[in-house]
Amino acid sequence: MKRENHLVLILLFFLMQVREAQITATEVKIGIVYDVGMATTNMSLLCINMSLSDFYSSHPETRTRLVTTIVDSKTDVITAAAAALDLITNEEVKAIIGPRTSMQAQFMIEVGQKSQVPIVSYSATSPFLASIHSPYFFRATYDDSSQVQAIKEIIKVFGWREVAPVYVDNTFGEGIMPRLTDALQEINVHIPYRAVISPIATDDEISLELLRMMTLPTRVFVVHFFGLLAFRVFAKAKELGLMKQGYVWILTNAISDVLSTINEAAMETMQGVLGVKTYVPRSDELQTFRSRWKKQFPISDLSVYGLWAYDATTALALAIEEAGTSDLTFVKTDAMRNMSELQGLGVSQYGQNLIQTLSKVRFKGLAGDFQFIKGELQPSVFEIVNVNENGGRTIGFWMKEHGLLKNVDHNPATIFSTWQDRLRPIIWPGETTSVPKGWEIPTNGKKLQIAVPVNNDFEQFLKAARDSNTNSTTFTGFCIDYFEAVIQAMPYDVSYDFIPVEGVTYDTLVYQVNLGKYDAVVADTTITANRSLYVDFSLPYTPSGIGLVVPVKDSVKRSSTIFLMPLTVELWLITLFFFFIIGLVVWILEHRVNPAFGGPGEFQISTIFWFAFSIMVFAPRERVLSFWARLVVIIWYFLVLILTQSYTASLASLLTSQQLHPTITNINSLLARGELVGYQRSSFMSRRLNESGFSQASLVPYGSAEECDELLSKGHQKGGISAAFMEVPYVRVFLGQYCNKYKMVQTPFKVDGLGFVFPIGSPLVADISRAILKVKESSKAIQLENAWFKNIDASCPDPLTNPDPNPTVSFRQLGIDSFWVLFLAAAIVCAIALGKFVFYFMKEDPDQRNLRELWKRFLQPDQNSYINEVTKSKSTSSQVTPENSNHEETNNGGQS
Repeated sequence: MKRENHLVLILLFFLMQVREAQITATEVKIGIVYDVGMATTNMSLLCINMSLSDFYSSHPETRTRLVTTIVDSKTDVITAAAAALDLITNEEVKAIIGPRTSMQAQFMIEVGQKSQVPIVSYSATSPFLASIHSPYFFRATYDDSSQVQAIKEIIKVFGWREVAPVYVDNTFGEGIMPRLTDALQEINVHIPYRAVISPIATDDEISLELLRMMTLPTRVFVVHFFGLLAFRVFAKAKELGLMKQGYVWILTNAISDVLSTINEAAMETMQGVLGVKTYVPRSDELQTFRSRWKKQFPISDLSVYGLWAYDATTALALAIEEAGTSDLTFVKTDAMRNMSELQGLGVSQYGQNLIQTLSKVRFKGLAGDFQFIKGELQPSVFEIVNVNENGGRTIGFWMKEHGLLKNVDHNPATIFSTWQDRLRPIIWPGETTSVPKGWEIPTNGKKLQIAVPVNNDFEQFLKAARDSNTNSTTFTGFCIDYFEAVIQAMPYDVSYDFIPVEGVTYDTLVYQVNLGKYDAVVADTTITANRSLYVDFSLPYTPSGIGLVVPVKDSVKRSSTIFLMPLTVELWLITLFFFFIIGLVVWILEHRVNPAFGGPGEFQISTIFWFAFSIMVFAPRERVLSFWARLVVIIWYFLVLILTQSYTASLASLLTSQQLHPTITNINSLLARGELVGYQRSSFMSRRLNESGFSQASLVPYGSAEECDELLSKGHQKGGISAAFMEVPYVRVFLGQYCNKYKMVQTPFKVDGLGFVFPIGSPLVADISRAILKVKESSKAIQLENAWFKNIDASCPDPLTNPDPNPTVSFRQLGIDSFWVLFLAAAIVCAIALGKFVFYFMKEDPDQRNLRELWKRFLQPDQNSYINEVTKSKSTSSQVTPENSNHEETNNGGQS
């Protein structure tokens, strides 16, 4: 500020003091310690003057009048403390307004504490000041840490996982960091580094720090500077390319509150930046004050610091009026007189009363409701702005109770789903509306160093081939191809190098990522809870679980009597019994009427058995003549047809199909037997099996599929194993080679499959996981699986799509329960036929009761049967016809 401007301000205040002195009221001295000559200082001093003028104009009855004394602190901490000391010692002021910065306030608070003179500051915002715990310090502004919740909500709503604070290297800059760090940790946001810039940094030093930021992947920055330094940083950032698409800058209110006061050139460098700004509610009083300001000071801009200066002065005037004018003296004891100036400060007898009335002051000021709570103002709303060519465009608000809202009066009951529901449209750096991802691999940065183990026994998943000529290692396998497909699905380019690693376990390799030796691990690495303590995993790209693989055996005994197995013993016996019964019944029904069933006794017995068994092939030699005998034969034909067809089908199944059954069905049977089991070497499974009850002596490690087959083939008795535990992805490979010998019977343990490994907090994890989902949902995943797993053995089905490649043929012997209805029907027909025969047989001679005579009559042909008459007529016709033929031939011959 020019010297003439200083004189104008001093004159204004002098005239005010003269006018106030004319009023018959008690004068109370207050001091103002400020960096005179700065634009913000001029605005604040004018607001203080207007506040006193307005207050006493509207309250002419007051008994006190504030008399102000201004002391220039000259932007120096020591000078500010000395100014406060001079005001208290020489002027005996009852309160001090100021200072401008938090560093100056630290020393002044000590002075005020010793002398019991209240210090009221409207611009010292560092949270560190609250740690001094002085009842004589009042902050008529907001603590910087009060806005960290609004910053946290902005970061949370966009889902950014890494944030780098950029702040000035002093008490003001460092004061916000503890609360900001805590707030970001609440939403699991990582702070990979901090960019700290000296308040007196040169342009080269600023450029050097910005270039370092460019080489790091984080693209979200929270900026906490004073105005002038902030403008210099953004000018360099735009020059170096840090204000292009993909970058996110979030300003604290220290910068956002003064956007209206900066020039167009500085505004141009900050296009697209977001800012947290102090919210000043609209009111008629504020509108009237702004109009007055523009009329009286058209070339000076009004910021929220001027409003706070106005309200702080009003609060001090109200408190002094309330405290009254009694005991305005300072007391200095004799012991204090021989001490230094600081040690010998007098004690204000007015201070204790004044801090009590200040704590109770409450009114509606220009900047909103004014009330000291624990010695400072408490905000409940912040404004969110998006910097454009016209300054800061409001895009939303943060409310303590409801978070981010488009409008202050927005319905808080609304369920929000996206950031568009919470904020208005945003123009980001680079003049784009696409939300930056907040993290990317710098094109001028180092490539990701991705560790790949070379000692893998399942080459379908991972195989390393070393070229002796170029001394380089080439990696192939399902894991490598899947990772490359995922990288292609990423929304941005990722540069990486595969680093071969030998002679370490997977647990050790994972921990080396935690130590920072590698940036990632691409391999068949299983996701486990223990490993997740040190690293972050992507989503699994393979099925999950640990399978129990056991040998299978054929339960059918191939013997010379296998043809008897389709039927149960009971069915065989009842069938043979019915064969005899049917033959006997037919003989009884046909004996008296059918000569084929006659003859000697031995012949008739043989006929009974012959006829019964010849029905089996449906080719009996003997003709059946009677109706009831034919009905019995028809029923028996039907039963034999079904029985023989069922028998044939069952026998064919036994002779041609394997009935494969697992030797072990679950893990409990293994534990009960105490047999040896195998597990994949260099895996976490040993620990899991120990926890499940297996002793270390019962565990046998194996590497390749061939080694596992050899151990299972030997069996427990010959030094092998009874079962093998392997992860489900490897089961596909193993059973694809040995599907005729083994079977997966259970998945006793749950794991999350195979995943890619990254350091904890790496933002790559989220993008890699999304890319994995894209690959899974596309045809690329099926192509990779077919390329690496389908062609292992064409004769073996896929064990994952068909979990049992050798399905067990369930065999059940045929029993009486399947045919009892047919046997019952045959028995009923036989009974009816025999009953009818006996009835008519006995009816021929009702008086005959001698069994021998009945048997003799049974053996004789039935002369009354129509069958005999039909038989005789056919016999007569067959005898007559040849004679007539011969006679006709003779006559013909004679004629010849």
